Amino acid sequence: MNAVTRVREGVAAFGRLPAASAAQQLAADAAEAAELRAYATHPDVVALRVERVRAEVDRLCWAGIVLGLGFTMTNVQSFAAAGTTAWSLPWLAAWLLDPTVSLVLLAILRAEQVTARYRVRTGSWTRRAKWFTLAATYVMNTWHSWAAGSVSGVVLHSVPPLVVFVAAEAVTDLRDKLTEAVAAAFAEAEQQPAPVTAAHALVVAVAGPERTKVKRHNKSTSRRVSSADYLAKAREVWTPEVAVSPAWVREVTGCSRGLSSRLASVLVAEVAEGGDGHERG
Repeated sequence: MNAVTRVREGVAAFGRLPAASAAQQLAADAAEAAELRAYATHPDVVALRVERVRAEVDRLCWAGIVLGLGFTMTNVQSFAAAGTTAWSLPWLAAWLLDPTVSLVLLAILRAEQVTARYRVRTGSWTRRAKWFTLAATYVMNTWHSWAAGSVSGVVLHSVPPLVVFVAAEAVTDLRDKLTEAVAAAFAEAEQQPAPVTAAHALVVAVAGPERTKVKRHNKSTSRRVSSADYLAKAREVWTPEVAVSPAWVREVTGCSRGLSSRLASVLVAEVAEGGDGHERG
C-alpha cells in the first residue's frame, strides 16, 4: 500500500474524497514519481547495486583467469619436462612450475581486489611482479610453437595468457571505477534538496487553492543555506586559538559531515596563508 492509498483511505474515513482535477492528479502522480526516484537514487541503494555489479564482475573475471591459467598448465609442463621420461621425478616436478607462477599471480590479483575497493594505490613492485608472472606464463606456454615455427600454434597458445593479462589489468580499473560510482552517488545526494512525497502532494491537492497558496508562499520564503553561508559563519566564529577541524565546523555551523570536510580544508588553507580566517576582498 503506497502513500497515496493511505491518504485517500484516511480522507475517506471523514468524508468522501472530492474529485481531483486533471492538474491535481498530474501533480500527485509527479510527486509519487519523484518519491520513487528519490529512493531509487538514494546513495545506499546505489551502493547496493554497485556491490552486486562488483560481485558479478569479480566472479566472471576470476572464472576467466582461472580457466586461462588452467589451459596453460599442460603447455608449461611440456616446456619444463622436455627431454625427460614420463612419470619420472623431473617429469612430475615439471607440473609444479605452472602452479608456482599462477599462485603468485592470483595472490597479487586478490590483494589488488581489496586495495582497489578502498582506492589505495599499490607500489611499483606489485605491478612488476604481476607483469613478470604473466610474461613468464606467456613465454613458457608458446615456446614450443615459436621454436617449431607454427603460426597457428603461437596464436592458439597466445590467446589464454593474453586474455589473462588483459583481464588482470582491466579488473583492477573496473573495481576502481565502481568505487568512484558509489562516491559520486553520495556526493550528488548531498547537493539534492529533499524530495516532495506523494502523500504531501495529495494533501495539498485535497486542501484546495487557499492552502496551496499558503504552502507555496512558505516555500518561497524559505531558503536553503549554501556552502558559502556555512563558510562565512565559520569564519565569523573562528579565533586564532581554535584548531580547525571538520568536527568543529559541524559544531558551529550545523552543516553535513561531507560538507564540513571541504569547509575545514578551505578554512585551514586560508589560515595557513596568513589570513585571520576571514575572507579577503
